[in-house]
Amino acid sequence: MAYIIFTDLDGTLLNHEDYSFDEAKEMLDFIKTKNIPLIFTTSKTKKECEILQEQIGIQAPFIVENGACIFGLEDGDIQLGLHYSDIRVFMDSIKEAFTIKAFSDMSVESVMEYTGFDYNLAVMAKQRDFSEPFLIKDERRLSELEVLAEKVGMKILKGGRFYHCVGIGQDKGKAVSKVLDIYHDRHSVGLGDNYNDIDMLKVVDTPVLIPHHQGKYIDTHIDKLYKAPHKGSLGWNESLKEILKNVS
Repeated sequence: MAYIIFTDLDGTLLNHEDYSFDEAKEMLDFIKTKNIPLIFTTSKTKKECEILQEQIGIQAPFIVENGACIFGLEDGDIQLGLHYSDIRVFMDSIKEAFTIKAFSDMSVESVMEYTGFDYNLAVMAKQRDFSEPFLIKDERRLSELEVLAEKVGMKILKGGRFYHCVGIGQDKGKAVSKVLDIYHDRHSVGLGDNYNDIDMLKVVDTPVLIPHHQGKYIDTHIDKLYKAPHKGSLGWNESLKEILKNVS
């Protein structure tokens, strides 16, 4: 059986605390040896994904900013999300009323403080093309914000550290489905740890839920769900070792 793997990054392939993938190197090497496509499916930006692909030593398409765009396809990129300028207009119009701290308003040093990134990673994380991560002072007002976002063709997603304002026509599941239209003859595996991964996990053949950084699983009900035994890169590695154990 031929496989294709879709993976979230923060809290899944990368540890929440230090962004290390050291404990996943065993299966990363195996995946490379077997030429299994490894598709990043993340809230990160294009530049962040390109740097991480270089560090790991892979070349494959990748999905950025919570399903907003698929880069690296032979026939060209596929954009599902709105342009960042449109997101910014909406966020600027409501941020004072909702006491929101958006990525665009944070200094590089502030992003470093909230994320644990070094300076260069924080700079790349701020270079958004399709989405705006943000913090909100009173989370009880999220439903009110969601209604306003929907009226202008946007929605709010919950990630590991931030909420994300994105175009209503995008999610990780839709982007994964586009990639599977191309790799239609492969068995798909998806790995994620948070609520913005649910749409991806619903459309793959073998969904894998990683415990989030506090060691617990998010509350979700998905058919054939495999629950990883550990959080972060170790859980990622051990799950794929089991799933791919019959690959020769």
